[in-house]
Amino acid sequence: MSSHREAPEIAKDPVADSTDVYAFVSPDRPDTVTLIANYVPLQEPAGGPNFYEFGDDVLYEINISNGGRADADVTYAFRFTTEVRNPDTFLYNTGQITSLDDEDFNRRQFYSVSRRVGGRHGKDDDRRRGGDYDDRDDDRDDDRDDRRRRRTEVLAERLPSPPCNVGPRSTPDYPTLAAAAVHDLGGGRKVFAGQRAEGFYVDLGAIFDLGALRPVQDLHLLPMAAMDGVNATKDLNVHTIALQVPISDLTRDGSVPADVDDPAAVIGVWTSAYRRRARVFDDRLGAFRGAGAFTQVSRLGNPLFNEVVVPMGLKDEWNSDEPRRDRDYLRFVQQPELARLLPVLYPGVFPNLAALDDDRADLVAILLTGLPAGVVEGLTTFTGTTYADLLRLNVAVPPSSAPDNLGVLGGDLAGFPNGRRPADDVVTIEIRAIAGATYPLVADYTPDDAAGAVTQGVAPVDYLAEFPYLGHPKDGFSTPAP
Repeated sequence: MSSHREAPEIAKDPVADSTDVYAFVSPDRPDTVTLIANYVPLQEPAGGPNFYEFGDDVLYEINISNGGRADADVTYAFRFTTEVRNPDTFLYNTGQITSLDDEDFNRRQFYSVSRRVGGRHGKDDDRRRGGDYDDRDDDRDDDRDDRRRRRTEVLAERLPSPPCNVGPRSTPDYPTLAAAAVHDLGGGRKVFAGQRAEGFYVDLGAIFDLGALRPVQDLHLLPMAAMDGVNATKDLNVHTIALQVPISDLTRDGSVPADVDDPAAVIGVWTSAYRRRARVFDDRLGAFRGAGAFTQVSRLGNPLFNEVVVPMGLKDEWNSDEPRRDRDYLRFVQQPELARLLPVLYPGVFPNLAALDDDRADLVAILLTGLPAGVVEGLTTFTGTTYADLLRLNVAVPPSSAPDNLGVLGGDLAGFPNGRRPADDVVTIEIRAIAGATYPLVADYTPDDAAGAVTQGVAPVDYLAEFPYLGHPKDGFSTPAP
């Protein structure tokens, strides 16, 4: 959770594991959108001597759909290169690191950023599995046209990432190092790529212990005393790619919409990671090297989609699919397994949910198409009729002056599922939605009292007030081992 180790294969490949994606109108620069993609989940801060880093052999992308077809109309791509100053020491740093080019910073990463406009990927049409793809030939023709229309611009090369936060001796002024790693890309764009504190808060220990929610576990089928939730990720780190760009970079016509009902105001966002099709072990280097074309191994749109909605047997396939193929997973949204489990795990607490056998049009709207106009007053996130797991954001909704971490459910239209901010309690929001709290938006239905009250009982962590918003990573010396 949100997408940490969510599928069997990607759990073995953390540097390519898309763990969280955030998209929101920047609260301190409301003419921009901030996009954050996290990888390398569940990092123990005391991770030496081989501290965490991005993969040199992974292609990382942040994708934006703005044309109503769930295609990658705008893509920001990131590639990393690792350099070792002194290969004859086992040390990550040979002294204090006081700057990004410090001679004592022994293992450094650099990266490039490019922006591609026009068309969908078209990389993996020969890789599709399952489903009914009678339109395959037409799609390939469209892909060839899209490739001709694509334009790629290299925004920056050889940008330095900051070191991991080793400890007070090795990285004595980590905020200064992190600030130096925020790079200006020109055109009102900023970028950061490096270690951050885990911003996603979740009671992992309870939720995967037969669906327990500690604040209401006295009502569980196997009851225990009710208590506050426990944030299992509060002392862990993650690797972040954060990008802040003008709104006009992302909309279909380059505009900055002011009307929430303007179709150009809604964008869809997802992240993806790619590896070469083949990996060969190089005896001389003692390491694997990639070969062949890139193929997708991970993606993420809405939090918890692959984690909780997609069944075990399809999780790996989902990670390799493109969002525009998500009709194959529609039935799992219409009849989510968790909605059937809640009345069993909490006997007598969800009688109305237990009796509900309709397809869940509310969840389909939230997760796969966006909310049409009129469902929630003052908000639409509708991106078209193509079923696709996208994190949808209406850029015409201004940042909230009083953010509520329950987002739209809490009356804050600037929060999830209108995009996603770091502090949004997406676990509680989605559990309430699955429990039936959102079904009255589309049908005559009375939710159980518990649907609007159930919570994981975990508070947000500390964030920064400015880009890249996620807090500074915990250091290994000061953070006790779990």
